[in-house]
Order: sequence, then structure tokens, then C-alpha cells
Amino acid sequence: MALLWTDGDSNVPCDYRLYDNAGDQLVKHEHFRTLLRIARERGFAPTAVVFDSWCGSLDNLKLIRDFDWIWLTQLKANRHINPDRTGNRAMSEVDLPSGGQIVHLKGYGLIQVFRIVTPDGDMEYWATNDLSMSDLTCQNLAERGWMIKLYHRSLKPTCGVERYQARSARAQRNHVGFAIRAFVRLERFFFRTGISEREAKSRIV
Repeated sequence: MALLWTDGDSNVPCDYRLYDNAGDQLVKHEHFRTLLRIARERGFAPTAVVFDSWCGSLDNLKLIRDFDWIWLTQLKANRHINPDRTGNRAMSEVDLPSGGQIVHLKGYGLIQVFRIVTPDGDMEYWATNDLSMSDLTCQNLAERGWMIKLYHRSLKPTCGVERYQARSARAQRNHVGFAIRAFVRLERFFFRTGISEREAKSRIV
């Protein structure tokens, strides 16, 4: 699990946690909240916290709200909302406009939901606690949130995070740390030279 800062171009990994499904005393949601608490203690003041739908639990959403931060995430279609004070229904059962609508999320409070139809015809529901957010801002922030996926993809083939084979947990953790350090150095190189990762790979080939 990683905490990444981005302005849409540069990507800076700020913190991370390695999750051990067998021996970890914390569940993934607790790791997520720990990363946010430490970021706040370090003085972070993000424009928005963007994350995947599996992190959209009520406890996570409420923590970010308590920090007076804006959050944006994709909620699952079965999350219950009350759009017109007539009772809770699954989002997939509500005719939501693409431009956004303020609704009540069960167990949380008022949020704004944007319905987005993907190019392949699937329906996505993006939600935020910023009740005045425009659909354009939602789209821009969602695109920045995509950078976390690109970050993980770069760690694998470019920085070789999965290539090291070791049995000891310490050696594995060290390798992950060095892979992240390699990513930071590459990002610094791309920023200073102005070339993209794709262009750099083509020059090597």
C-alpha cells in the first residue's frame, strides 16, 4: 500500500506499507488510516485524497473528513444512498445525473456523486465530500488518481520490485525499499531532462 503525491506530471512516493496477509496484526484499512495520520502529522495539506473503491469504508471517509480534507473515490454500485429523503437505495437503482448530485450516504452524511459511463459501457460512480465540486474537477482529480496505478506498474517492470527472490522478510522489505528509491531517482531524471519514461526506454533499445 502506497501514499503518492502527484501534480499530474511528477509522482513522489511519500510512504508505504507492506501487508502480510498471514501475520499482519493490522488490516488493510488500518494501514490506510495510519498512512493518512502520519501524512497529517508531517504537515501534508492535499488538494484532495484520491483512492480506490476498496478503501471507501465509512471509517476511512470519516477520518479524512475529520482532517478537513477533501476525498474523492469510486464507490461500488451497491452502496446505499438516499437521494430525495424517500429511503436508502443502491446507487445503481438511482437515476443520477453525470454532472453530479448531492445525496445522503448511509452511515456517513451528505456527499456528491457523479455517474460516469466508461468507453466500454460500464457505469462508474465517483463520490466526494466536496458538495461544490464540478464534474470537470472530478474528472481531473480522478485522472490524477490513476497515477497510483501507473506508479505500481512502473515499480514492477522498470524497477524490478518483483524480480528479487529471497526468503527472509527483511531482505524482501529491503528490496522493495530499494525499488522505490530507484523509482524516485528515475522520476528526478525525467523531470530534469524533460523526457518521458517511454522515450527513455526507446533510447535504451
